[in-house]
Amino acid sequence: MFRPYHLVIFGASGFTGQFVVEEVARTASEGPKGTLKWAVAGRSKQKLEKVVEQAAGVLSKPELRTEVDIIVADVEEPDSLAAMCKQAVIVLNCVGPYRFFGEAVVKACVENGAHHIDISGEPQFLEGMQLNYNSQAADKGVYVIGSCGFDSIPADMGVLYTRDQFKGTLTAVESFLTVSAGPDGASIHDGTWQSAIYGLADKQKLQSLRRKFNHKPLPTVGSKLKRRGALFFSNEIQQYTLPFMGTDPSVVKRTQRFLAEEQHATPVQYGAYAGIGGIGNVFKLMFAGMIFWFLVKFSFGRNLLIKHPEFFSFGFFTKAGPSRKQMEDSAFQFAFYGEGYTDGADPSQGKPNGKIRTLVRGPEAGYVATPIAMVQAALTMLNESTALPKKGGVYTPGAAFVNTTLVNRLNKHGFQFSVI
Repeated sequence: MFRPYHLVIFGASGFTGQFVVEEVARTASEGPKGTLKWAVAGRSKQKLEKVVEQAAGVLSKPELRTEVDIIVADVEEPDSLAAMCKQAVIVLNCVGPYRFFGEAVVKACVENGAHHIDISGEPQFLEGMQLNYNSQAADKGVYVIGSCGFDSIPADMGVLYTRDQFKGTLTAVESFLTVSAGPDGASIHDGTWQSAIYGLADKQKLQSLRRKFNHKPLPTVGSKLKRRGALFFSNEIQQYTLPFMGTDPSVVKRTQRFLAEEQHATPVQYGAYAGIGGIGNVFKLMFAGMIFWFLVKFSFGRNLLIKHPEFFSFGFFTKAGPSRKQMEDSAFQFAFYGEGYTDGADPSQGKPNGKIRTLVRGPEAGYVATPIAMVQAALTMLNESTALPKKGGVYTPGAAFVNTTLVNRLNKHGFQFSVI
């Protein structure tokens, strides 16, 4: 079946979607045979026209106004989604929170033969899609690849990069995330805040979903990775540190399971942590955290949190999202500390005898790094389809891209994967 567009950006006029539009326009020459046919999709033709207009101005590419087609599609109208999916090789789905709006798009993609890439950081959605659509996607030869933004490409590909750079058998990795901001500070759009609220409120549902997979525990090779405390001073990054609350640990674990089961690789144990800075931030965070944990349990509390993101997050989450200046001045860094058995050492004998340190650095996480990661994932799919897993299905980035050049592509676009 002929598909006129390599990529359709669904939710293009949303806060993150607008930056995905700019990134696709920037990298169109990297498409198959140096061209990329793409379109924007969403509910409002008017808003979509505005976003294309904005991208044309920001990038000084007036031709976008005439070259980029507009598709009107709505999550509430399955026929419109089906029509959109029939026209695309890949749908870049930017419509969150995915727990409310994601499944309809995945379903339409699978049924109509379009691949699906999202930037979800919601484990319940990601794992739910794997449970419910993996076999159907495999039958149709469709790839549904979740969490292709800052959640969780740097962590997932970072663990694989560390594994590939280690001379021997890597058995465990801990990552430490630090984020830096410029004089104007940092902020995150409240769409992410909403996803966090619903995610914490639904913790029980995630546990029961996981039981349905009936997974056997992955074998532990080497020393068992110890979980660290809820708050500790990290010598690695010289600041106070918490276990990372995001989706990275769940995504990395799913990748390691896939590689262990499909490629008989040694699974790498993983612990994820995030630096929060000095003691002042510790008190701020504990205070905000206690209020959040209390309110998130009740529907009136959730409504309060959703109505007043700035108040409850000390101004970190805002309805307006960050300014372009804030984005330009922000950056992230993951430091990976790995251990394993060097070449020639026997993983079944004694403790790991080798160590490795790697870094993954990148620009502002939410709206610069995320669009780059998403678009490079899509370009990798288009250009390196033979390097993807043999059959379709619902995959993590690591499972989908382990045999591709995605890391090299990211290194050319403002990310830096390196060994220290």
